[in-house]
Amino acid sequence: MRDFAPPDLRPFGYFVHHQGRGHAERCAALVNALPEARPVRIFCARDDIFPPLRPNVTITRIPSLFEPTGQEPAGAALLDTPETMHCAPVGWRGIRRAMGQMAAFFMAEAPALMIVDVSAEVAQLARLCSVPHVKILQHGDRTDPGHRAAYDSAAGLLAPFHSALDQPEWAGWADRTYHAPGLGLRTRMPSQDAARQRLGLGGATVALVVSGQGGNGLAEAPLGVAARGFPQMRWITIGEVQRDWHATVPPNLEHRGWVDTASDHIAAADVVVSSTGNTTCAQVLSAARPWIVVPEWRYFDEQVEKARALDSAGAALHLPHLPGSAHRWRRVMHQAMDRHDPDRQRALAGNPDAATDAASWLERLSARLWDMAPDLQHHDQKDPTHA
Repeated sequence: MRDFAPPDLRPFGYFVHHQGRGHAERCAALVNALPEARPVRIFCARDDIFPPLRPNVTITRIPSLFEPTGQEPAGAALLDTPETMHCAPVGWRGIRRAMGQMAAFFMAEAPALMIVDVSAEVAQLARLCSVPHVKILQHGDRTDPGHRAAYDSAAGLLAPFHSALDQPEWAGWADRTYHAPGLGLRTRMPSQDAARQRLGLGGATVALVVSGQGGNGLAEAPLGVAARGFPQMRWITIGEVQRDWHATVPPNLEHRGWVDTASDHIAAADVVVSSTGNTTCAQVLSAARPWIVVPEWRYFDEQVEKARALDSAGAALHLPHLPGSAHRWRRVMHQAMDRHDPDRQRALAGNPDAATDAASWLERLSARLWDMAPDLQHHDQKDPTHA
């Protein structure tokens, strides 16, 4: 029988969903903050979305769990999906290979923890293979049996946001949840003056529109209506914008597409209109700008629930969709300005030590699970948002 390394030297496994950038950003922040002696094995369908990783961290590319190759049998696709699963089609060679690679890792390396960001099926696989897992907690309607099984069976839940943004139905998991607001925000947000100087914006009043990378972006036509309604403002979009043939784009609306300077653009803005992706939310909260949030479509209404939470917490104005008229735009812009509370936003943003603190929590959790530390309750483990 193989002798495994002691738990403090065994690897952590880490599954990373490859849609958008937020999952990879917070993975990198977290694993880079772990002790150098702790090996980490990342499983992801892409290896080109990660920031630089420290030594002792490796990426294993696995097939996508939800993108078909065209070789899948049509008959098997008609089988009902049980409520305990989300995306578990039958007959997919890529899924067999991906799950097999992770199961082989569980058998060969006996990981001390498996961090799952995010997949209910991978979380349940870890538990079935007798590996303790930490599930990243996400907003959305997660009351279905599949999510409940993944969360209920987790050794711990890691929430990359402030506890004030929790959904009410999560109360039963409070003793296993660690909040790490700001996790994945790699750099401090620059000052507005410094950001404007780097971007060459001068003294113009800037409205910034931010679309995430996990979807198709916001529509162009209502942005044209907004820019025409505020001709004295400079409207700039970054990220994906859905072009509309009928949109009449005024000269004060500029589409910049994907940029490497998103943090500078957000810091330079006087008001931000955005979807509610993880990285965008962390940056806007840190910059503390007047904020209108318009959720993009995501599975399980993730962005809708996050937008509602931000609005309820006094951090942003939630709109279900972009306004369709200039008078509606003027109304919501005034609302966003009037209710702006920069101190509240900064309080929810977290701090630069989020990754270090979360990494320490993971190490303490691992030590407790493997009988290397006293059996501490999770609420004694210094959740910074409950201090």
